[in-house]
Amino acid sequence: MKLNKILAILFMFLAFSGKLLAQDLMDMLKDETPKTNYAYATFKTTRLVLGQSVESPASGTLQFLIEHDFGSLNQGAYNMWGLDVSTIRLGLEYGINNWLSVGIGRSSYEKTFDGSVKAKILRQCNGARTMPVSVSFYGATFLNSLHWADTSRTNYFSSRMSFVAQLLIARKFSNAFSVQITPTYIHKNLVHFRTDRNDQLSLGIGGRLKVAQRTSINAEYFYQIPGFINSYSVSGTETAKYGNCLSVGVDLETGGHVFQFRLTNAQPMFERAFITETTNKWTDGGIFLGFTINRVFTIVKPTLPKQ
Repeated sequence: MKLNKILAILFMFLAFSGKLLAQDLMDMLKDETPKTNYAYATFKTTRLVLGQSVESPASGTLQFLIEHDFGSLNQGAYNMWGLDVSTIRLGLEYGINNWLSVGIGRSSYEKTFDGSVKAKILRQCNGARTMPVSVSFYGATFLNSLHWADTSRTNYFSSRMSFVAQLLIARKFSNAFSVQITPTYIHKNLVHFRTDRNDQLSLGIGGRLKVAQRTSINAEYFYQIPGFINSYSVSGTETAKYGNCLSVGVDLETGGHVFQFRLTNAQPMFERAFITETTNKWTDGGIFLGFTINRVFTIVKPTLPKQ
């Protein structure tokens, strides 16, 4: 009888120990299962400086942008080195889900309306899956709503339209340093001169360097491909080629806001214009001081996973 009790207790002990051992083995296997680690906050906002970044508003969040540029510094004391002049753009961007967002905006420059879509294609990661870069697609349509300069001719609504398509390719090398290249295609339904091209190509390159916990320095440069550069009137019959856009900015994070102060040689703040229609040069003092205020509002709260 005593032997049966001892055997029963021994059996229960072995069964309980086996269960614990099996659980430990399962935990070990789970710990050894490779995980995918995704890069996040490659850039702090949806803009690098003037140009787009690979970032999009989070799902269910609305981003409000106030973008402002003063006049160029070479306007002199009479215009307070540009402070008496201003160009502004107001924009809204909404994250439909984690990979798709849409946006609308209106600029005082040429009274331009814009609508856009941004879709994430690839996301930088390592571990179980490896992807060296993040890639997003950005497409936008622009509508120039100025009064027609010549009402005696036949003017078409379609002549007001222009379009931009970009691939945003970025890599986060560390928590402090990220780089992006931006192949860009631009189409204009109407151009100024018969010799101008309706289709234009450009290549942007930029980066972000984090210098403090909530401060970073950003820079970008858009190079227009030779053979795809249009002209503008200088005076009378004299024309000149548009130049390339170079911008430098400082991002400051303050809770729900991100402030950016910038210097650039482009006055407009939407892609069609600042990439292909820049007439000022840094070397001539054609530098515009500007800023962007970026505020995010949560419209739809994310659904937390069940425990």
